[in-house]
Order: sequence, then structure tokens, then C-alpha cells
Amino acid sequence: PLEKKISFKAAKEHQVPGDLNQVLENKVLEIVSGLYCISVSAVEMTCVDSADAEGIVSRSISSHSDLIPGVYEGGLKIWECTFDLIDYFSEAEIQFTNKTVLDLGCGAGLLGIVALRGDAEQVHFQDYNSTVIDEITLPNAVANCVGEGSRKGSGDARKTSEPPSKRPKKAKCSPSALSKCRFLSGGWPEVCHLLLSSNRPFSKYDMILTSETVYNPDYYSALHDTLAELLDKNGRVYLASKSHYFGVGGGIYLFEKFIEERNVFRSSIVKTIDQGLQRCIMEMAFKDSS
Repeated sequence: PLEKKISFKAAKEHQVPGDLNQVLENKVLEIVSGLYCISVSAVEMTCVDSADAEGIVSRSISSHSDLIPGVYEGGLKIWECTFDLIDYFSEAEIQFTNKTVLDLGCGAGLLGIVALRGDAEQVHFQDYNSTVIDEITLPNAVANCVGEGSRKGSGDARKTSEPPSKRPKKAKCSPSALSKCRFLSGGWPEVCHLLLSSNRPFSKYDMILTSETVYNPDYYSALHDTLAELLDKNGRVYLASKSHYFGVGGGIYLFEKFIEERNVFRSSIVKTIDQGLQRCIMEMAFKDSS
């Protein structure tokens, strides 16, 4: 069957400003899963009058939707499978030391920040929306690298059914860790092209981390091709997903079938969470990898 045309979204690289305090100015910090995290509700209040160039905050609020395909892809919300993947990293003792890591469809960037705190060599963050990178992802990375500083937080918060987290352990990151980071917005094919065609040295990723990115089957081809283009030949993808997304029709088993048909990757479900709607963690690697 013909795949639906995916709307073009130009790729853009977002630079870390020299003045890190300015990044966190007027931001409200919470503690989410043991990490510093910008309060999304506070960001929504400051951006609701189309203060963001894309206008995604006002459109999301006015349409009462966490997803507007091709316009806003959910990056202002931390989806529950992100926490599943963070828990899995700990349980499976996944090592990030000296690894190059991509947090794909990063939203708040918590997966990439965990990798950064795990002493990854490089961590790149990608989200569809530039507003998400500017207002959420980049400030979150900065907050976790500058530590307590003089920021005033709003206490503990983890907006899921789980109890509030403890204060973060002293972050292993320092402001210098931000030099390991790149922040990119745009569609997957466009970001892929930006990385591979740039004059800047680029090595493929040892690990690609992604959560709740297989909700829409229309995006499977773009996602699969991006993983195939950017993953190192012996790299691993860790993907967290619900078994089924009602309303948009995607889910882990449908994506697993898609992978099998393409015959590029081998995949295995390494963890299943059966609380409420079933959720899974999938590991992927190239079929001919070691």
C-alpha cells in the first residue's frame, strides 16, 4: 500500500547559549524521576499567547490534543514509557560510558540526560518541534549540568501514577558536559540529512534511545530508515512503546512486524510491563552485527 506523505519539517541545530543562567531564567524546576525537569505547565503559561514561533502550545491547548500530526508530535508531555526505559537501563545495567548516544523524539530529553549522567561520550537530542528543544529539552540538559545552583524548584513531581521522586543525587554532569551535546529539531529524514551531510565530523551512534515513537504507522518507514542510517554497525536501539495506541493504530507489535518485513534489523522484546495498558521495551540491532 502507498504510504501517506509525511509533511516536511526542516532540520535545525540549536546552539547552547554562553550564559547558562539565562537558559533557566524564569523557568520553574521540578524533580522528575530523579532528574531536574522544567515545569511544562509553566512553559505552557508563558507560551500560550503564541510566544513560541511554531504556535504549538496554543494550538495544542485549544484543540485539547497531545498530538497534531505534522504540526506537534507530543514533545511537551513526558510519556510513561520514558520511565519504563529509564527503569530498564538500571535493571539491565546498561552502560553508557564512552558511548555515542541519540535520544530520538526526545521531548523532555530525560533518556539522553540519563546517558549523559552515565558518562556517555556524546549525546544528541532530536525532537520534531523546535519549541520543544528551546523551551524544554535544552533547559533540562542545562539544569542537570549546573545542578542546584541558585534555581528555585517547585518540589518533587512525577506526573504519572508513581510517588514523587527523591531529590536528585549529586549530578555527575558539570556545565562542561554540555559540550558533549547537540540539539536538533525537525523531521527524521531532514535531521538525518543534516547530520550526514554536514562538514562537522559525525560518527554513527552506539545507542539510539526512543520512547513512544511508534504510535503512528505512517511514520514507520521514516523511523526505520533513520535508525538504519544513523546506527553504528554494532550499535543497539532501545525502544519503549505501548502494545497498541488507540486512535492512531500503531504499537510495538505492528512495528515489530514492519521490522521483520524490511529484514534489516533483528529485534527482541526484552521487557513487558502488564500494569494497565501493556507496555514493552524492544532491543534492535543490525542482522549482520556482532
